[in-house]
Amino acid sequence: MRKLKNSELERLRVEEFKQAEKTPLIIVLDNIRSLNNIGSVFRTADAFLVEKIYLCGITATPPHKDIHKTALGATDSVAWTYVKDTRDLVHQLKEEGVITVAVEQAENAGMLNDFTPERERKYAVIFGNEVKGVNQDVVSSCDEVVEIPQYGTKHSLNISVSAGVVIWDFFNKIRFTNK
Repeated sequence: MRKLKNSELERLRVEEFKQAEKTPLIIVLDNIRSLNNIGSVFRTADAFLVEKIYLCGITATPPHKDIHKTALGATDSVAWTYVKDTRDLVHQLKEEGVITVAVEQAENAGMLNDFTPERERKYAVIFGNEVKGVNQDVVSSCDEVVEIPQYGTKHSLNISVSAGVVIWDFFNKIRFTNK
């Protein structure tokens, strides 16, 4: 088996990405401190054709060299907007008919593996601060809360890892499983 060269991967150009049908998924980053985490989320969002990213609160915005270092150009392909208040954004998205989902360990949270997104609906998934998680006001404002099942000794995952798991799960369920 031979590894493929980048030229053989048939990836979309930025213009093609912008015109491509998107996964009906919006990512909301609630007060993310790490610029590398932000860049990683952009890169994952690009990989799975995420519609848009909202950067909220203290979350830094492109252009920034540390975001670019991990995003590898995904800040040019994935649409993004800065919004100061995450809770206000959640209310706005809900008014637009978007189902809002906090990724958090909370009472009565559903497990991600049990969550089944509806293909014809649009979802916004909210990821929180590396230390404090999703702000409680935001969690309380969301339509649903999902938790990534974990079975080891640690009680959390890095935000970029969490985003990768959740984005892939939604993409897989919407594109392949829920037909």
